[in-house]
Amino acid sequence: MSASASPSAQQDYRLPTDVKPTHYDLTVWTDLDNNTFEGIVHIDLQINKETSSIVLNTAKLDLGEVTLRSESLQDVQTASSRDFDAENERGIFSFAKALPANAKARLSVSYKGELTGDMLGYYRSTGGKDGELKYTLTQFEPTAARRAFPCWDEPLLKATFSVTLVSRANQVNLSNMPAISEEVYKPGSADNEPWITQKLSSLPDPEQWKITRFETTPPVSTYLVAYAVGPFEYLESSYKSPLSGKVRPLRIYATADVISQAQFALDIKRMVLPLYEEVFDIEYPLPKLDTLVASDFDSGAMENWGLITGRTQAFLLDPKTADTKYKQNVAATQSHEVAHMWFGNITTMEWWDNLYLNEGFATLMGEKIILDKVFPEWKLDAEFLGGSFFRARALDAKLSSHPIEVECPDANMINQIFDHLSYAKAASVLRMLASYVGEDRFLKGVSIYLKKHMYKNSVTKDLWEGIQTATGLDIPKMMDNWVKQMGYPVITVTEKEGGILVRQDRFLETGPADPKDNETIWTVPLNLLTVDASGKPILNKDILLDEREKFIPLDTSKPFKLNADTTGFYAVQYSPDRLAKLGQQAAAPDSPFSLQDRIGLVCDALALSKAGYTSVSSALELTSALHNEKEYLVWDAIATNLTAIVSTWWENEHVVDLLNVLRRELFVPIVKQLGFEYKADDAHDIVQLRTTAIEQAASAGDPWVVEELKKRFDYFVKTGDDSQIPGDLTNIIFRIGVQEGGQPEWEAVKRIAAKAKTPSQGLAAMRAMGRSKDLNLAEDTFKFIMTEARDQDTFYYAGGLMNNPVTRRFLANKFKENFAAFEKRYAGNFGLIRWTELSFGGLSSDKDYEETAAFFKDKDTSKFDMALKQTLDTIKSRAAWVKRSTAELTQWLEKHGSSKL
Repeated sequence: MSASASPSAQQDYRLPTDVKPTHYDLTVWTDLDNNTFEGIVHIDLQINKETSSIVLNTAKLDLGEVTLRSESLQDVQTASSRDFDAENERGIFSFAKALPANAKARLSVSYKGELTGDMLGYYRSTGGKDGELKYTLTQFEPTAARRAFPCWDEPLLKATFSVTLVSRANQVNLSNMPAISEEVYKPGSADNEPWITQKLSSLPDPEQWKITRFETTPPVSTYLVAYAVGPFEYLESSYKSPLSGKVRPLRIYATADVISQAQFALDIKRMVLPLYEEVFDIEYPLPKLDTLVASDFDSGAMENWGLITGRTQAFLLDPKTADTKYKQNVAATQSHEVAHMWFGNITTMEWWDNLYLNEGFATLMGEKIILDKVFPEWKLDAEFLGGSFFRARALDAKLSSHPIEVECPDANMINQIFDHLSYAKAASVLRMLASYVGEDRFLKGVSIYLKKHMYKNSVTKDLWEGIQTATGLDIPKMMDNWVKQMGYPVITVTEKEGGILVRQDRFLETGPADPKDNETIWTVPLNLLTVDASGKPILNKDILLDEREKFIPLDTSKPFKLNADTTGFYAVQYSPDRLAKLGQQAAAPDSPFSLQDRIGLVCDALALSKAGYTSVSSALELTSALHNEKEYLVWDAIATNLTAIVSTWWENEHVVDLLNVLRRELFVPIVKQLGFEYKADDAHDIVQLRTTAIEQAASAGDPWVVEELKKRFDYFVKTGDDSQIPGDLTNIIFRIGVQEGGQPEWEAVKRIAAKAKTPSQGLAAMRAMGRSKDLNLAEDTFKFIMTEARDQDTFYYAGGLMNNPVTRRFLANKFKENFAAFEKRYAGNFGLIRWTELSFGGLSSDKDYEETAAFFKDKDTSKFDMALKQTLDTIKSRAAWVKRSTAELTQWLEKHGSSKL
């Protein structure tokens, strides 16, 4: 329960505590031919308080007989009445005789369900070369185990599970644990569960079915239970535990047509597992760790204990053709899910209000700290800034943000908090804490926390206690406001005689906060960077700002910068003169500022100008000052920010033309220097910089670059030979091909989207389909979304339409016209949240804000209310920026670029 939830409110949305499950014997029969499943679950119960009714979760299931065996009553009762609460997805079963307190009982419930394509609960998917293969898998997080079997579907109610799967004899059956037996059904066998005998003996071909029994799990929350049935093949590896020397098998499963593309993800799993064991000093506790790749999957991937699952784009790649960014994403996803084997699986949050204890850690550990040990050349601490840190800052700058630790009274709210705040902001404030206390001590504290709560549940204070034990510092005092309050500060630096005055206020994308929104005082590690007489950087990590303002003695004639390495989750506002000096110092060959410092300067400048704290020209001056920058990740930050300005002023042709002059001026020289060819021995930075420069130059309409990309695409369309399309340029070449072409080019990428050689090529094609300037082809793209695209992929096509200025408003209108169809298509999963953000988040006028708000006024928005409010805030802030800064932006661009037009 979060601090603000009263006990009575908690009772409304949490199951009664008079009965607790301790063990589930779960049997599932899967009929892929008829898209149905049936089963029986026997649940061992601990009776905490005398009761004559049992309340558990169930949804979308047809329940059969419900019986209760009681040791103390020495009898078996059948439920005398049953009621169902559809809104809270509960079954309430009453029995004639009350169960006494402190007794044990066994509840048995048979059930039937439909295998839908909804991508939640126990569902069906199709795969194979021509989509001819059918298989099933589970997706239970956060609240869908109850769609697969009746259960106590809350993370706190951990129990052990013994799973038995009954399937056609030619299928592969998988679950969290290894199989202990697998045999074709033999009538009359004494080992058979009576329910199985009854079910299979009623079939015309009982000998065509097999029974797979799996080892019993450790105590585990229901959302982490998993099983799958299908014609899977696998690649296998293993790793040796550095703690025990034990060798564990590792597999990755997929259908035969794509299994050859699974090696890279398997290799990542093999490399990171021993690193996690060493860092936490806790051995991975299960006998195996599998990954299953699915063609239909709602989120990216899922950390089921012992059986990670995920979509093809999350785990499959062809190393010869995949682009570098895609490869990084696959590595990060696999490592993120492995991190969950500790954060979430060994130690699980008590309730969803502490989701960040799972996701923030998996993001920080999986995508940065551990993966950095495998790929140091990727510079993942700096990469983290663009991938997580500034995305979280953008969302948390809205009045419609939410605290990392947020009350979750129902399934609708739980589904909505799987966002950049639970993942990226949580990871960012944990990174800030690690930087302040030292990463080694931070990880020691995390190890203490995990060991103390193994196989148990935890809340925020448990984590702080672990880190406090390792550091001796008052961690709650520093961290509680970062986790329990929404938002973050902007630190304003005012230069005075003998030093600087620093002041903290809440940062909002709409400008300085009203007093009612500016009450939080954060404990801010200022991380002050100065230089000594020889110009060598000196870092002071000890200064904390835990009041509204503070004076810091300092020689301001020498370089200085707050938030060294951009580890603190806050913005810093300097005077225009100081920002200009920082830009010059950052651009100097012997700069005292790190890669992370330079990225932070660029992104802070744009965020402050967007919110009206500073002028947009000061941000552009800083960008121009860095035109000789060598590091890809700084150029990536510049590219991201220029793209954001272009996207905001998308309806002002003159401003976009001027911005494109600036983009060509910055990026075409890099293309000329690096060329279009990728060599095997190219450094990681060079590969990425070349790709970004070509993408920016092409997006800005440089004729030479556009012509080169068109030529390569045309050759591919004519010959079917993609040898002239390097993996790293597939996205931009497909996009330019469709943007500059007509029906034949659009048809070419449509064929690839429908049947791609690899997931990365398929992704490029899906995004490119929406990039045509022809609204008839936009109509065709939308029709494809509605009739042919997989449910999991529609967002990629929509992203193409949203990023295309010709079709951006078309997309918003089409979503509104088809809202009822989307509501039906994405009932229960994350789809409506994504579609709302994509359809309207690119709009930039007051009229768009009013029309969007009016459209949703009479709609049921309970499943995506938070995303809608945030998207409306986005439109409002973009519109405000356009009104406030158009004249100034135009003036700066004309002065800077008129001679180059």
